[in-house]
Amino acid sequence: MSQITSIEQQKKDKTRCSVYVDGAFYCGLKIEIAIKHRLKSGMEIEKSQLDKIQLDNEKIQATEKAMNHLSATLKTKKQMSDFLAGKGYTQAVIDYVIQKLEGYGYIDDYAYCRAYVGSVSGKGKAALRAALIKRGAAREAIDAALDETDEDEDEALAVARKYLRGKDITRETLNKALRHLISRGYGYDVAKSSISRLGDCSEEDDY
Repeated sequence: MSQITSIEQQKKDKTRCSVYVDGAFYCGLKIEIAIKHRLKSGMEIEKSQLDKIQLDNEKIQATEKAMNHLSATLKTKKQMSDFLAGKGYTQAVIDYVIQKLEGYGYIDDYAYCRAYVGSVSGKGKAALRAALIKRGAAREAIDAALDETDEDEDEALAVARKYLRGKDITRETLNKALRHLISRGYGYDVAKSSISRLGDCSEEDDY
């Protein structure tokens, strides 16, 4: 059995306190957690019990940080997990926070994917998929969001026209515009249909 020899309010953060056990610093806690568990100087306590209290503290602190991180923009489950890991939280704490945020509906990869797809223009499905994978969205959520999205031929045409601005409309430039649309993630059928509205590039079509 160990003894809490001192509990001192931290100077840099008045909402936290430092707990000293057997004369040495042991951990930092939110003051409300210390009060909740009725910790006080002179109290005898098993270090394993104090470790559980600290875990309780970290769950609250990590949840607060996660909520603040979410206030700026939506996050995928992986982005939030990486954020918390970067703050030094253990996997047990991260799992707790993610489960809590998902339960509240604050983290939803499908909603994230739908919002992202709706906010991006000038990119086809392949490019959108690559971007969402990079952001760590769940594959099922990506598939579901993209299945509900049709590539906009008029949008692809606008991208092609922007690419061709200042260029002569020839089969060569049209083929380059076709390849440009495909590089932007548009499917071949949508890209070809859009380009055909500007001219014929079929003789040099090698796709």
